[in-house]
Amino acid sequence: MTDIKKGLAGVVVDETSISKVNPDTNSLLYRGYPVQELAATQPFEAVAYLLWNSELPTEEQLAELRAAERQHRALPDDVKTVIDLVPLNTHPMDEVRTAVSLLGAQDLARGSSSVLDASGDPAQNLDRSIRLYAALPAIVAYGQRRRRGEELIAPRDDLDYAANFLWMTFGEEPDDVVVDAFNRSMILYAEHSFNASTFTGRVVASTLSDLYSAVTAAIGALKGALHGGANEAVLHIFDEIGDASNVSAWLDQALAEKRKVMGFGHRVYKKGDSRVPTMEAALGTLVEHYDRQDVADLYNTLKDEFIARKGIYPNLDYPSGPAYNLIGFDTLTFTPLFVAARVTGWTTHIMEQQASNALIRPLSEYIGPDERHVPGYVPDAAAAELADRPAEAAD
Repeated sequence: MTDIKKGLAGVVVDETSISKVNPDTNSLLYRGYPVQELAATQPFEAVAYLLWNSELPTEEQLAELRAAERQHRALPDDVKTVIDLVPLNTHPMDEVRTAVSLLGAQDLARGSSSVLDASGDPAQNLDRSIRLYAALPAIVAYGQRRRRGEELIAPRDDLDYAANFLWMTFGEEPDDVVVDAFNRSMILYAEHSFNASTFTGRVVASTLSDLYSAVTAAIGALKGALHGGANEAVLHIFDEIGDASNVSAWLDQALAEKRKVMGFGHRVYKKGDSRVPTMEAALGTLVEHYDRQDVADLYNTLKDEFIARKGIYPNLDYPSGPAYNLIGFDTLTFTPLFVAARVTGWTTHIMEQQASNALIRPLSEYIGPDERHVPGYVPDAAAAELADRPAEAAD
């Protein structure tokens, strides 16, 4: 019998120099740097630069990236028009996927129309990566605003990435504590090795399709409740429970019904997600800033009781959900926020895949019926000759 690895669990499919989980310290490393150190010291722009270029930027390099990003912050009128065509009762990830697809089609139309040339060279793909990274805050912010019946807000060139993102979403200049918490969350979500959406992007990239198609596919993977949608599910759980005093009864019922409690557990981390302490600290600053001790009480009570009963620890989605809620983001916006952060990691992986490419094409174990034939079918001579030929490698 073939040893089948469902979900590719434990299968090493390629090499990467982008990120890893250090098993000795249980720490997530971006290009060798512990992510908690990056979140404590760096703006998101510097981490984006690090992922794309392998090293942290100098002041001059950071200024150049910021200048390039600010050139592409505004939401183009035609992209806004297309977003407005997406029904309001669909998930905003559909808006994000559609907008990215349109931006890609427009960009590719300005270059070669050849399918074989669409994958682009490294310099082209870095430019494309920066444009997507710059455009996504406007896409995500407008998605939330239009659901609230509010108008688009233009970006501000005098604000850094995180502060401008919050400005375009809420129309108010954010307090420093909010900007810092949001910046940290974006860094923590920026990259995480061969997760489902990143692997999806690499599979598409391996066909020599274009970067935008790979990112669009990754967005589709991230939309799923078992991946990016988990941070939304945490808030739905908090809404169900309501108050810390209700945790025990709610958990009794959830476990009796064998419900999956989202926000806990991770395939990679066995001792707890190393990103959680950093995000918990950011959540704590928001709890104090907004005077919402009730959120901290519910958060800590559910966490402590679930660990005590199941021995399973929180993942990043558990603290990020209530943090985004306190900042003012609608629950449906949480996964689009994940896209805005993770596009840096996705695009880095897409470029790495194409720099040393092999078409990703795994095998499967067939368990269907043995070969059988349609009653009355008589093969012609060409078909009979083909059946006698040795197997070929073509797919």
